[in-house]
Amino acid sequence: MKKITLSILTLALSICASAQVKVGQNVPAIKFQTVLNAPVKTTNIEDFKGKVVILEFWATYCGPCITAMTHLQELQKQFKGKLQVITVSTEKEKRIKQFITTIPSTLWFAVDTADELRAVFPYHTIPHTVLIDGGGKIVAITEPANVTAKIITAVIAGKPINLPLKEDNMVADPVKSYFSAADTVQSRLLIQPEIKGVSSMSRTYPTDSNFKKRRITMFNLPLEAIYRIAYNDQPYGRVIDLTPKENIKQNKTNYCIDLIVPKGHENELMPTLIKELHSRFDLKAAIEKRSKEVYLLKIADTAKVKRLKQSADKEETFGGSSGAFSGHAVTLGKIAGYLEGFGLVKMPVVDETGSHIKYDIEFNYQPEKKDSLTDALTALGLKLKKGERDIDMLVFR
Repeated sequence: MKKITLSILTLALSICASAQVKVGQNVPAIKFQTVLNAPVKTTNIEDFKGKVVILEFWATYCGPCITAMTHLQELQKQFKGKLQVITVSTEKEKRIKQFITTIPSTLWFAVDTADELRAVFPYHTIPHTVLIDGGGKIVAITEPANVTAKIITAVIAGKPINLPLKEDNMVADPVKSYFSAADTVQSRLLIQPEIKGVSSMSRTYPTDSNFKKRRITMFNLPLEAIYRIAYNDQPYGRVIDLTPKENIKQNKTNYCIDLIVPKGHENELMPTLIKELHSRFDLKAAIEKRSKEVYLLKIADTAKVKRLKQSADKEETFGGSSGAFSGHAVTLGKIAGYLEGFGLVKMPVVDETGSHIKYDIEFNYQPEKKDSLTDALTALGLKLKKGERDIDMLVFR
């Protein structure tokens, strides 16, 4: 089928922003003003009456989202003429076009840069899947893996389905809602079970004058991840599991933790967390050296590195995702940590640039495109080389 790539898509909603819809309700009037990778320039949700529709909220930096697209394409092919998948991203048109060029698809791509659809279908995490029957009724809000050929067959036949509900907790600031702390709090430790619907995350307070370097908050993390954070934020791949009873990574019990240590004792934050973990859980851990095959981050072009902007800031700030790096007052070693910590390479990464200069560095690349990351590193004057080194590993016993 010939594909036509169209210009940017905007979404016009003939509903107020507060009109959130739920399973069992009819989908409101949604107009897709322009789509990408589709044979039409505009379409309305009403145009698909009689067809099953999947609205798939995603992003190019979301690995599980990209994995799900293969599954969704197979469903659309299997139910040709009866099922239409429309993906929805808040990213810019240019980025979506890059993705489609690199990974051709039969799906339609909607670009909701104004993020208007989130007001109708609230979510915090992606992928996020909305399944609509031929009559325009929402029959599931779930995850893409739950939408199988059997489910689509049932929806087409008008039979009831019962899929797990993906209901994100839309609390604006979960810290204030669940772990509120007055500035007068000197120290405390709170541990509680998983809070349904809240995104898994860890938060420190680098810009908070009161809690800076003396507070850490975690939501819905398994013990393995909590221990990794406590032990100098060890990456996922630097874990050795020698526990006799169960695979620590298979333990999916999640916890929420808020730890505050007194002012003047900021350097005791992580040691206190480690001590509390060991006193409350049977799981024991320690950092040990192991010889491993690694990637070595090295300077490949000194001239390019010298052209990097040196930072005048004292405090490091960093933001990253699959496809983007933004660091201010960071050393080149931060890039090594980013490559490993975000799982962008399949081995540990050791910084051997030998540089301790702080830079302001920003770069983007296309994670779905071969050599795009390598090209981005080359532009910075850096390279990755395989080697073997003794590195810190978090060993569970």
